Amino acid sequence: MRRSLVLVAVLAVLAAGTASAARRDTTLSLVAYSVPTAVYPKLIAAYQATPQGRNVKFATSFAGSEVQAKAVVAGLPADVVNFSLQPDMDELVRAGLVAKTWDANPYRGIVSKSVVVFVLHDGNPKHIRTWDDLVKPGVQVVLPNPFLSGGARWDVLAAYGSQLREGKTPKQALAYLQQLFEHVVSQDTSARNAQNTFLAGRGDVLIDYESNAKLAQSQGRPIFYLIPKATLQIETPIAAVDGSNRAAAQRFVTWLTAPAAQTIWAQNGFRSVVPSVEKRFAAQFPPRPLLFTISWLGGWSKLNPRFFDPTNGIVAKIEQGLGVSTGG
Repeated sequence: MRRSLVLVAVLAVLAAGTASAARRDTTLSLVAYSVPTAVYPKLIAAYQATPQGRNVKFATSFAGSEVQAKAVVAGLPADVVNFSLQPDMDELVRAGLVAKTWDANPYRGIVSKSVVVFVLHDGNPKHIRTWDDLVKPGVQVVLPNPFLSGGARWDVLAAYGSQLREGKTPKQALAYLQQLFEHVVSQDTSARNAQNTFLAGRGDVLIDYESNAKLAQSQGRPIFYLIPKATLQIETPIAAVDGSNRAAAQRFVTWLTAPAAQTIWAQNGFRSVVPSVEKRFAAQFPPRPLLFTISWLGGWSKLNPRFFDPTNGIVAKIEQGLGVSTGG
């Protein structure tokens, strides 16, 4: 009888220890680009309402994608990273912080989509409709700095690719980029900061994410946007960072592509990666006749060094010719 009582006591201690461990909070550090700043609190709250997220807390950081990637490599704590573009994720792979197989899932590591749009002041006083309108005399363009912001790289390649989709030659497309940058009057550190500059009255048109424009409208900002016929599909990557919280981070990353999470993304202006959710919100996200992707342009592995090398890239040469520093 005494032996049985001892056994019961031991089992009780073990059970208490297990329960205590189950209740122990995990804090995940989420490091992301600037655009989803407003949606992540909603996603996090929804995740924390699930059994797997009940004991998970979050610390968040939002800034330009390039800035964030460099900060993580330099030591900024991160368990989950959501960047604007793949080359920033590649930086973490090369640093040994993210597994080479980060994109080995049904969505190729992409958590949300968007498209490049023109954001305009109410009334559209310059009557801007097309990419050609952006380089007309007197038109002032706002976009982020392509050497700090992933959003700006999407913008630049949307401009270049739009010319190809409209039947222009690569030489003509590059000439268009030169013209476009001659009309740029502001280059902020992130897409969110560029939008704030535009909303403060600078420029006639902001080249931006559709999701960012939708957010501004939902907040009652005095703008509207249009999607040009030829535009680029934005695809934003996400991954769990190697470390002590890797398993918990991966559970959150996986949940973010579940239909429940993708519904929240869609309700907040982002195009879903899940076909069933995408179909449900189709009316809010119209297709464009000349939509194209990064793969159609050749892929990031070719485009990033060709256009965005800070010393010898196409955009660096254009910026240097205009007296703008590229950090190269």
